[in-house]
Amino acid sequence: MFAPELLSNHNILVTGGGTGLGKAMAMRYAALGAKVAVLGRRTQPLEDVVSAITDAGGRAAWASADVRDRPSVDAALDQLEDELGPLTDVVNNAAGNFLCPSEDLSPGGFDAVVKIVLYGTFNITQSLGQRWIERGRRDGERGYSVLSIVTTYAWMGSAFVLPSACAKAGVLALTRSLATEWACYGIRLNAIAPGPFPTEGAFSRLAMPGTEALGKDRVPLGRYGEPRELAELAVYLTAASFVTGECVTIDGGEWLKVGQEFASITDHPRTQVKEVFAAMRAKTHPKG
Repeated sequence: MFAPELLSNHNILVTGGGTGLGKAMAMRYAALGAKVAVLGRRTQPLEDVVSAITDAGGRAAWASADVRDRPSVDAALDQLEDELGPLTDVVNNAAGNFLCPSEDLSPGGFDAVVKIVLYGTFNITQSLGQRWIERGRRDGERGYSVLSIVTTYAWMGSAFVLPSACAKAGVLALTRSLATEWACYGIRLNAIAPGPFPTEGAFSRLAMPGTEALGKDRVPLGRYGEPRELAELAVYLTAASFVTGECVTIDGGEWLKVGQEFASITDHPRTQVKEVFAAMRAKTHPKG
């Protein structure tokens, strides 16, 4: 889909870049010529991603940091920029989540998720934003890019994941707020709202045992997303110099189906649906 050297002038940071969707994005960025930095708390997955990129002929570096802690973030960014040069783009992908009835949720549990997702996104975004503003506009129209991974329930809300819903809504508001406030500095901010992508971390925490495959029934396209598909969208939003303040949903139509009154009817064979509709009309409007 993209030219092989599309991102050759980009130094891109991916938080939570050691596993799952973060790893998929990091690898795809590197394949298109970017220097890639990955950041997280567990060192082994980060080292593995950097090794995979360098073995393929790319350049990459990793740093261990807790996105909830601003001094830790600042130190990690200093380290990564010393190794790769000034960062030009970031993907805020680090997250935490778990299922819990909200009446049983502890203050500590709420605090942990909100601090990773919302505070962590703020810490990374502001720390880089301050550096970019001090450095001045970059390469004419290309500028700098912040891409944050949210979720469709950022605007819908969701039962049993209250801390995540609150935090992701905050990240979406941050994205749209700064898209206008920081545009004068050549900084773009966008978001991606993924639907069901079966990464090991997400499914182990968020899929009740025995229900892992049931989510496909909610997706009009009839399948889960593949990490490479989200990575392609991330590349586009990182490179698209006239797109800012946007949140792009990639969920196979799931949130529309779940939110529409009669969408569940699409679960039945269409011939059966048409027969039932015809019988209903005949009963309501008999001939004669």
